[in-house]
Amino acid sequence: MNKNAIKNFAISARVTLIQAVTQKAFEYEVTADGKNDPSQESVNGKLLTAAERSQRAQLIARIQAKGFAQTMEEAAYTWFNRFIALRFMEVNNYLPSHIRIFSDESGEFKPEVLTDAVNLEIDGLDKALVLELLENQENERLYQYIIITQCNALNEGLPEMFERIGGWTELLFPKNLLREDSVIAHMVEDIPEADWQDQVQIIGWLYQYYNTEPKDKVFANLKKNVKISAADIPAATQLFTPDWIVRYMVENSLGRLWTEGHGKPEHADWKYYLEEAEQEDTVRAELKQLREAYREIQPEQIRIIDPCMGSGHILVYAFDVLMDIYTACGWSERDAAVSILRNNLYGLDIDRRAYQLAYFAVMMKARQYNRRILRGENQPNLANFADVMGVEDSMVSGSLRQFVKQFQFADTYGSLMTVTAPAGLDEMVAAFRPTFGLDVAQLKAMVKLYQILSQKYDVVCTNPPYMGSSGMNAVLSDYVKKNYPDSKSDLFACFMEKCGQLVKRNGLYAMITQHAWMFLSSYEKLREKLKMNSIVDMAHLGARAFDEIGGEVVQTTAFVSCGRRVADFKGTYVRLVDIVGEWEKEAEYRSGNHRYTAKQENFSKIPGSPVAYWVSENFVRAFENGIPLDKFASPKQGIKTADKDRFLRFWHEIDFLRTSLMKNNVQKWFPCNKGGQFRKWYGNNEYVVNWENNGYEICNFRDENGKLKSRPQNLQYMLKEGLTYTNISSSTFGVRYSPPGYVYDAAGSLIYIEKDKLLYVLGLLASNVVLAFTKVLSPTMSFEVGQISSIPLIYVPSKSIDEIVKENIDLSKKDWDSFETSWDFERHPLV
Repeated sequence: MNKNAIKNFAISARVTLIQAVTQKAFEYEVTADGKNDPSQESVNGKLLTAAERSQRAQLIARIQAKGFAQTMEEAAYTWFNRFIALRFMEVNNYLPSHIRIFSDESGEFKPEVLTDAVNLEIDGLDKALVLELLENQENERLYQYIIITQCNALNEGLPEMFERIGGWTELLFPKNLLREDSVIAHMVEDIPEADWQDQVQIIGWLYQYYNTEPKDKVFANLKKNVKISAADIPAATQLFTPDWIVRYMVENSLGRLWTEGHGKPEHADWKYYLEEAEQEDTVRAELKQLREAYREIQPEQIRIIDPCMGSGHILVYAFDVLMDIYTACGWSERDAAVSILRNNLYGLDIDRRAYQLAYFAVMMKARQYNRRILRGENQPNLANFADVMGVEDSMVSGSLRQFVKQFQFADTYGSLMTVTAPAGLDEMVAAFRPTFGLDVAQLKAMVKLYQILSQKYDVVCTNPPYMGSSGMNAVLSDYVKKNYPDSKSDLFACFMEKCGQLVKRNGLYAMITQHAWMFLSSYEKLREKLKMNSIVDMAHLGARAFDEIGGEVVQTTAFVSCGRRVADFKGTYVRLVDIVGEWEKEAEYRSGNHRYTAKQENFSKIPGSPVAYWVSENFVRAFENGIPLDKFASPKQGIKTADKDRFLRFWHEIDFLRTSLMKNNVQKWFPCNKGGQFRKWYGNNEYVVNWENNGYEICNFRDENGKLKSRPQNLQYMLKEGLTYTNISSSTFGVRYSPPGYVYDAAGSLIYIEKDKLLYVLGLLASNVVLAFTKVLSPTMSFEVGQISSIPLIYVPSKSIDEIVKENIDLSKKDWDSFETSWDFERHPLV
C-alpha cells in the first residue's frame, strides 16, 4: 500500500474541498461575515428555484448553529466521505449498476457513468433528465446529478454511510469535478488501484491522514496550554493500528476463545496466534474447567466489541476470524456473513465520521462474502455518541429525564460512560413524542448506546485513545478523577479498567496501550487491580511500533488478558522493545524469537509490582534479599526554579574568574547540577544558579497573584557533597559524583549519603547490575526518585571498591577537564 500517495491525497483533498464548498456558498451569497438573509429569492442576479431557496435557508440555519468554518468543514468531509466510499465500491465491483463512477475499466479518469449514461440503471434516476442533459452537453450538471442519485440509491442498503442527500449539502456540491486537476482526478490517478482492492483498511488510512492538519493544530494548542475540547478529541487521538498488531490481538482473543473450546479451524491462516505456555498440573486443572465453558459456545453466540472502534480495522479482521469459525462449523459464507452482522460484532465511537467509516468498512467486508447482503435488514450493532449531542436542555421529565441526562457529555466520555436505565424504558420510548431538545432519533440512539454498554462480551478488543491528564478538558478530567481514580493519568489506562468491566468473567480482552502502566508508580494501584485478570500473552513493542509516530515518547504494548485470575498461570511474552521499526518488529515477532514466560505472582516480589516478565529468578531474589537504597541513602529531587532563563546561566556567561566560582567566593552564582547527557562518575558541570542568600529569590518567586511559582524543595541538601544523575534520558542511567558546593536542580536529582559509604554506593549505581534494575524499575525515559529509591543494595565495606571508584572519578574528571566546556580546562591533551 502506497501510504505516501494516500497521505498526500487526503491532506490536499481536505484543503481543496473546503475551498470548493466555501466558493459554492459564496456563489449563493453566504459568507463568514455576510448578513446571510435566508429570505432572499435571488443571488448575484439569478432567481433561485424553490429547492435552492430551501437548501440555502437550511445552510444559513446550519451556519448560525455551528459557525461558518465548522459548516464548511462538515460539507467538505461529507463529500470526501462519499467519494472515497464510491471509489472503493467501484474498484471492487460492489456498485449495483456495475458501472464505474470515477474511472473506466482500465483505471483511467474517464467516468463510465458518462460514456454509458444512456444505459445507466440506478434507482431513482430520471432518464429523461439524463437525456436532456446529454443533449445540452451539460456534463458537469449531469455528473453531479448521477453522483447524488447514486448516493441516494445506496441509502437503502448502507443508510449510515449514504444518508440521503438533499438540503444544504447538495447545495455545496463541489464544482469542476471533471477537470484533470480535480480532487476526483487525483483520487483516481494518484492512489494505485490495487490499494483499493479488497483492502478496506485504506478507508482508515485516508481518514487518519485527512485529520493531519486538525491534529497538528490541537497539539500546537496544547503547547499553549489549551485543553482538548470534546470536538477535538477524535482528531487528537485518532491513530490507525498497524495490520499485524490488529491480527495479533484478534487471533489471540477471539481466535483463542474458539480454539480452546473447539480447536483451531483447519483452514484458518492465523499467523500471529501464540501457543499457550506449558502450565503446571494445578493450573491445567483450572484451565480445563474454563475450557468446558468455551465448548458450549456456538458461533452465533459470540459477542465481540471494540469500544473505541475508530474506522473499524479491528472489527473488519474480527469478521474474517469469525468467518473461519463459522465455516469450520459448516455454515456457508453467505449465511455466516448475515449472522456476523446481526449477532457477533459490536462497536462504539465518539466520532460520527469514524463511526460512518467503521460501518462502511464492516459492510464492505460483509459484501465480500455475500453479494446480496446490502439490504436494510442486515445492519451491524454499531453506534456513536455524537448522535446524542445537544440533549441537556430536554423538556422530558421523571425517570426518563434522569435517563436522558446521563448523556449530557456523551461526546466527551464516550465508552467510559456507565449508563443505567429505569424500569419500563421500552414502554417510555414507545410512548415518547418529540419535545424541545430531544427527538425520537436521539432517544433511540441513547437506548442503543445503553444496550451496548450494559451487556457483557466474550471478547473485548481495542486500541483506546491516548491522552494524558494534562490535555484533558475540565469536564473529562473531573469525570475520570471521580470514576477512574486509579487510572486517571491517561485515557488509555481508564479504558483498561473499562474493558475489564465489559468482558465476561470467562472472556478475553485485548488492547494496545502505552506501556507506562507496566512500570510507573502512578499506575501502581491499577496494576494491583489488574492482578485479578491473568495476562495470557503480550507483544511488548516499545518505541517506533507505529511508522506514523517517530521518536521514543510513544512506547506501546499489545496484550491479551483473561476476565478472571488463574493462579500461577504462565503468560507468554514477546519482547520487541529493542527492535526498531514497524515492519522489523513484525518480522521478529513471527520469527519465534524473543519469547519469555512468567507468572504474574512474581511481579509482586519487585517494589511497585512492575510487569517485569523478562527477568531471571536471581534477579527477583536480589530484591528479596537486598535493602532498598532509600533505607541506606536519601534520593531526592532538586529545586524547580520555574524560570530557567532568569535564574540559570552557563558558567561562561558570568563575568568573574573561574577560580572564584570554584572556591564559592561568589555571593550570587553557584555551581548547579542540571542533568545533561549520559555520563558516569563525574562531569556535566555546565550551569550556575542564582543562590544568593541561600536562594532567597528562587524560594520567593511568585506570580502576580502571590502564588509561589518555584518549588524550593529539599533545601537542607543543597551545597552538600553527594551523587547526582540525569532524571530524563533516552540513554541509560548515569550517576556522577558531586563535590560540596553544588545546588541540585530537578533535572539533576541528588542522592545524599554518608561520606564513608558514598564511594561504595556510587560504584554500585554505576554498575551494569543497576543498569538491569533500572530497565525494570524505570524503562521509560524518566528516572523517578521513587524508582531509584527501590534499587536493592547489599552493603559490604571494601577498600578496594572505594579505590576503584575513586580512580574512575579521577579519570572521568580528567576527561571532562580536557575540553573547554569545563571551567577547569587548561589545555587539550592532544596539544
